[in-house]
Amino acid sequence: MIIDKIRKAIETRNWTVTKANDSWSVFKIMSEFVNGYETLSRIGPCVAIFGSARIKDDNPYYLKAEETASKLVEKGFGVITGGGPGIMEAGNKGAHEAGGKSVGLNIVLPHEQHSNPYIDSDKSINFDYFYIRKTMFTRYAQGFIAFPGGFGTLDELSEAITLIQTHKISNFPIVMFGSQFWAPLVDWFRQTLLDNKMIKEEDFSLFHIVDDVDEAVNIIDEFYKKYELKPNF
Repeated sequence: MIIDKIRKAIETRNWTVTKANDSWSVFKIMSEFVNGYETLSRIGPCVAIFGSARIKDDNPYYLKAEETASKLVEKGFGVITGGGPGIMEAGNKGAHEAGGKSVGLNIVLPHEQHSNPYIDSDKSINFDYFYIRKTMFTRYAQGFIAFPGGFGTLDELSEAITLIQTHKISNFPIVMFGSQFWAPLVDWFRQTLLDNKMIKEEDFSLFHIVDDVDEAVNIIDEFYKKYELKPNF
């Protein structure tokens, strides 16, 4: 296949950033997009679970993420995560142990990130580019459940809300798990963004804040009882 030849040629190059190889990077970017599309177009309906890579397996949020993934599988969904440790591992573990599809979109980082062992072998993809990875999440997930996390979680959450707000993608449910963690952020949305007329009151309907696993899963499930369940493409 031509894309495999391009990918092999790219991998043999020295990718020190220079003006001379800027144009060649287009082919590397293209190969990541094609690999992602080819793999994820076959996964069926899945929900993305986000959250911190630093959360340990005895943390209550880890256990809730694992339980959430398991119950999503019971409702007929697979689970997509960032493929790493922490909340991502919990999501993949819950899906894997429940017998569901467990997808991991891993990112190459200088620290923290390594693939967890609960990803289906044919559904693990490595990315060099964050923006390509985020495209795969928004294109192939039927819902987002964001557990507590850092800048990466905020980035993924904000992008999804923005794309729905601006009608760049179809509406889908966004759930923020952990009111104690998320409430200060939502208060800032209301007291700063809303008060300064940078968002509208109706924008708060774009997401839900929950503390209960069943409530999180039911928000996803009830949404797709009203709409045909299909990939976002």
